[in-house]
Amino acid sequence: MFAVRIQTEPFDAVAESARLADGRTDVGAIVTFTGLARADAGSDGAALGALTLEHYPGMAEEEIERHVEEARRRWPLLGAIVVHRHGRLVPGDPIVFVATAASHRDAAFAAAEFLMDWLKTNAPFWKKEERDGGGDWVEAKATDDIAAERWDPA
Repeated sequence: MFAVRIQTEPFDAVAESARLADGRTDVGAIVTFTGLARADAGSDGAALGALTLEHYPGMAEEEIERHVEEARRRWPLLGAIVVHRHGRLVPGDPIVFVATAASHRDAAFAAAEFLMDWLKTNAPFWKKEERDGGGDWVEAKATDDIAAERWDPA
């Protein structure tokens, strides 16, 4: 099973990962990642009140599907699920879920990391943080770009 969904509703990480092995005996490893909105303080010390995630409908799904296909070319995956939420989220809310299934753990771990690194750097989502002092759009982080560079074939 390979699936990509963008939605406003929360997801059930346990149920999503169970879907990858349902009725299968060839899956030897499932690696999951769940990203949550966290209430860390901004540079001004103001606590995060909420995040608003926007995306380009249609294009976002196509881009994520394209990268799932790239992961399939690089590793012998038996399944992958990517769920990304959009809309207004508060600290503690789940934002993103990535699960990969393979016969062996190395492929599942590598593919999950590849997909998350790509989501953090290139997925067509925009994030605005709401704090006591107002709201600001979040800029890309150099550390995320550095992490993603390890997947470049050059």
